[in-house]
Amino acid sequence: MALPRRLIDPKTIYLEPEVRNFARGREALERFPDARLIEVASHARIPELFADEALAADWLRMKRDVLVLGVKKGLALRPNGRSADFIAPSTSNGCAMACSYCYVPRRKGYANPVTIFVNVEAISAAIARHAAKLGPKPLPNSVDPVDWVYDLGENGDLSADATITGTVRDLVAAFRDIPNAKGSFATKLVNRELLDYDPRGRTRIRFSLMPEGPSKVVDVRTSPIEERIAAINDFVEAGYEVHVNFSPVIVHEGWEPEWRGLFAAIDDTLSDRAKAQLKCEIIMLTHNAGLHEINLAWHPKGEDLLWRPDLQETKISQNGMANLRYRTPWNKTWLERLLRWRSEMIPYCEVRYAF
Repeated sequence: MALPRRLIDPKTIYLEPEVRNFARGREALERFPDARLIEVASHARIPELFADEALAADWLRMKRDVLVLGVKKGLALRPNGRSADFIAPSTSNGCAMACSYCYVPRRKGYANPVTIFVNVEAISAAIARHAAKLGPKPLPNSVDPVDWVYDLGENGDLSADATITGTVRDLVAAFRDIPNAKGSFATKLVNRELLDYDPRGRTRIRFSLMPEGPSKVVDVRTSPIEERIAAINDFVEAGYEVHVNFSPVIVHEGWEPEWRGLFAAIDDTLSDRAKAQLKCEIIMLTHNAGLHEINLAWHPKGEDLLWRPDLQETKISQNGMANLRYRTPWNKTWLERLLRWRSEMIPYCEVRYAF
């Protein structure tokens, strides 16, 4: 397989001992037989990874050379209401890609390798129990008119995870048999192996898109924007529901022609069938001072776009973190402009939410 060697080829695997009791755990270990194995009591407490400030400069190498395998302990589901009705227990944390605006490393520390949770059967069962207790969705909402939607990849990218183990294949298969429920995840990687998973309309993939210029700077180790757009038709034909996620929207000098160019590329590329089912999310950039400091150690060029104190102000997020967002009322004005360009160029692409 080409993808695992390009994105991740671990020289070291940290693992909780019970990982060997699970089929997907054994599969991951067999896939990388030459890796050095280090047993740990908890996937979340590895001081030599997450507490070593010097590792920030080795950000990309750590993603390629290190893998963490664990067993997901907490199986609670949380309400969402934006990308999904509920956030499902994650089968991963961290990502083999390295988008410099990603919120996950704001909490992880100075290294952000992939952690795969191998007890996918328990995670699928928790989702099935939750959906059964809810019963049919009583009313349509902005998430979905018919089904309860569960976000499966809040803290990672499942297209990349699928190059490591079969947990993603298992999740897609599980949703074929869960009444009134649909799985959903965002991705920046075109992994064509997923085309063979037979989702039968029960899994929604959200391809994250932004103009090619900024993407080349901040979407590190991801599939090119042109490739993501071109893949939409194929994934629709394979039985996925495919939406797009315009995120993050990075405002900078000359951003209007870039976004108009992106919308034109979508309109020129998508089939009539893909356009008919297309919806989107729009999320303006959120940044963070701690992440800014980490990024300066490995990718300072990206901060020229992301760190704009002249345009940003501090906002306290729902989880209590102090983040940077574009200043009020500029954020609203710029979002309204983007929405207007969308309505002019791809009016068939319904906006599910924007902020």
